[in-house]
Amino acid sequence: MQVKDEKHRLRSEALARRDALDPQWRVEASLAIAESLGVIDFEPGTVVSGFLPIRSEVDLRPGMAALRDRGAALCLPAILDTTTIAFRELVRGAEMVPMGFGTFGPGPEAKVLQPDLMLVPLAAFDDRGHRIGYGAGYYDRAIARLREAGKTPRLIAVAFECQRVDLVPDEPHDVPLAEIVTEAGLKTFPR
Repeated sequence: MQVKDEKHRLRSEALARRDALDPQWRVEASLAIAESLGVIDFEPGTVVSGFLPIRSEVDLRPGMAALRDRGAALCLPAILDTTTIAFRELVRGAEMVPMGFGTFGPGPEAKVLQPDLMLVPLAAFDDRGHRIGYGAGYYDRAIARLREAGKTPRLIAVAFECQRVDLVPDEPHDVPLAEIVTEAGLKTFPR
């Protein structure tokens, strides 16, 4: 089976498990994830990119609020075109506009930031820190652009435990993660 086909199969299966989770349980698990984000060490003023939930994703809003209370500057991804996202500053009271995929984000008037710490969504992950995204490659390209600009953001994946798979087939362009936070807590992957 080709890598692309295997990733598609694993993505579909992991997302089906996530979609099958009880909505009330997802709320409780999202709150547990928010608590785990509270142990992350960072300096005040650190730029943290989060994301708003689509479909049955982890709801990061409580965790992002806690990070803001600890001094983080927050931003959200904004889809600019079919291949590119930028990270726009999330400011209380600012208008949120549709971003596609059923989510919203700060509008074009928002300041574009370069994240120091990225909370990365995913469809599936393995115990090596390899992830399967949603298939469009937005985050892989955004991380590559940040690195080309001399930034090496700390990458922390965010998911539910049910999204874990035995092995994610990896390709040269894939960016492995150093950490993941699930309802079971924060885990560091060996490098």
